[in-house]
Amino acid sequence: MSIAITPFLRNVLYLDAATSGVAAVLCIAGAPFLAPLTGLPEGLLFWAGIVLVPFVTMLLVLARRAAAPRLMLMDVAALNALWVAASFAILAGGLVQPTVFGVIFIVAQALAVALFAALQFAGLRAAPAAA
Repeated sequence: MSIAITPFLRNVLYLDAATSGVAAVLCIAGAPFLAPLTGLPEGLLFWAGIVLVPFVTMLLVLARRAAAPRLMLMDVAALNALWVAASFAILAGGLVQPTVFGVIFIVAQALAVALFAALQFAGLRAAPAAA
């Protein structure tokens, strides 16, 4: 079933794409500079940025449509929720030894992504079925 992309949902998708795009560029190009500041492995930062590139593309494609499959939009929100869970799991699991700035970096981006997931789920609930 397709749902209409409401102005609210469109704006959330565009804002998520812009934020994720900036994060992708920052992580890809800035990994050598961010790694010592955050205590996070350079490879983790770089590949996190690379993973965001197709996600940003998908967000932009969806935001430009008049309607989209409900499942695809749910997948976007679910991927954001999984990113949040993985971010906190990295900290809780002791997989990395971040600096204080690194912990702030991980928590801040996780909270921002959680906000996008919540807004996307809210937009999905409010969106009407496509004609």
